[in-house]
Amino acid sequence: MYTVYELNDSQALNILTIQENFLNDIKAKEIRPAKLSETVSAFANAVGGDLYIGISENAATGERTWKGFIDPEDANDLTQVLFQCHPFGNHIKFEFLKASGMDGLVLHITVKKVKEIIKASSGDVFVRINAGKLKIDTPEKLRKLELDKGIITFENEWVEVPLRAIENSLSIINFLINVIPSGEPVTYLNNQDLIKEGYAKVVGILLFCDEPAIYLPKRSSIKIMRYRTKEQDIGREFLEGIPTTIEGDIYNVIYRSVAETKRIVEGIQKLGEVGLENIKYPDETLHEVITNAVLHRDYSIVADIQVRIFDNRVEIESPGKLPGHVTISNILETQSARNPSIVRLINKFPDPPNKDVGEGLNTAFRAMEMLRLKAPLIVEKENSLTVVIRHESLGSPEELVLKYMETHDEITNTIARDLTGIKSENTMKNVFIRLKSRSLLEPIPDRKGAGSAWRKPELSERSLPTA
Repeated sequence: MYTVYELNDSQALNILTIQENFLNDIKAKEIRPAKLSETVSAFANAVGGDLYIGISENAATGERTWKGFIDPEDANDLTQVLFQCHPFGNHIKFEFLKASGMDGLVLHITVKKVKEIIKASSGDVFVRINAGKLKIDTPEKLRKLELDKGIITFENEWVEVPLRAIENSLSIINFLINVIPSGEPVTYLNNQDLIKEGYAKVVGILLFCDEPAIYLPKRSSIKIMRYRTKEQDIGREFLEGIPTTIEGDIYNVIYRSVAETKRIVEGIQKLGEVGLENIKYPDETLHEVITNAVLHRDYSIVADIQVRIFDNRVEIESPGKLPGHVTISNILETQSARNPSIVRLINKFPDPPNKDVGEGLNTAFRAMEMLRLKAPLIVEKENSLTVVIRHESLGSPEELVLKYMETHDEITNTIARDLTGIKSENTMKNVFIRLKSRSLLEPIPDRKGAGSAWRKPELSERSLPTA
């Protein structure tokens, strides 16, 4: 027996007006079980989502009507077909919703993202695209989905390469001297199944080739760019100089990229409480996010990792979506290594970049909190994942403004936006108005337009006790 939840009027209205998108869908109760299984397949093979069954929509007017099931057993045809497709059903959860004045029960199906491929009752595979679904009907599309979900991994692909490029590389020699002093490169590489006559696995090239970009172009480098702006919409006019490209085996690429990013960031200044001060990001955050981007990127995608450094943030974009069952909401609580061989072998290096395996992003988040900065923002796009490290204080805008006024006589809207990270002039103005309502700030008389500013209330104008 499934749980039945009673909604209030506001909650019921939210269901009726929910926007159909990548994460949500509504269906009439008359939907055929086979068609419903296609939608469940699409959600499970993407990032998961929510389905509401029992809401009719007029195709001409778009008007929706709550028209649910008489009782939970009335939906048995739907639930049974879904369980027949997926006997364990570990990716679907059922519950029913009712509301006063509404007709019947709406079936709410929560679909979770899982690592395995989920098929519809027909045996076909679908994936969610925007507010619809796409049938995976070619071997190429299926392979792409398997790579996205981490079922197969590009790190184990064989690439034609002269074996001397790996057997005699500085990378493998330094690795073996530090890790297995008595080991021979060829013996070790063969024992790890990283080489065969005329070929090497992608993981072997990335870790033990001094110049992997020769054999894996646009897959083994990091590009670092400095943009002199805080804006979201950027063009080449904001780009400073020529982007720096960091190449080499990925152990050295990680450490060199972190060092170069740190060097550029430390040259950025922003307005602080007592004037211009250098921006400071936690070293742990830069290290862990860049390490994560290198170790867990999708190496089947021909694109470099990008580190974009702005006046108020650092964006680190790595090719590939989140692997397996990992989503934006559970990324700090779960693990799924897209490239397990890379993760395992690089951890054997001296001072490995992934010292605490599985703790990388958690460490990055904790380090930001220690500096009283906002947590990194994670954004998943169609073919990439971006982590945004923001230089924005955890303090409220009001707190930051009042802290600034402890050592300054006045503050303008522009200065306040620099301090708080607020982008809208009107939003910042509302902060000032709230402070004024508490008699903590006042506008400076006769300062209008672009020259307007705020100050602490003059003593003569404050409410003074009477005799």
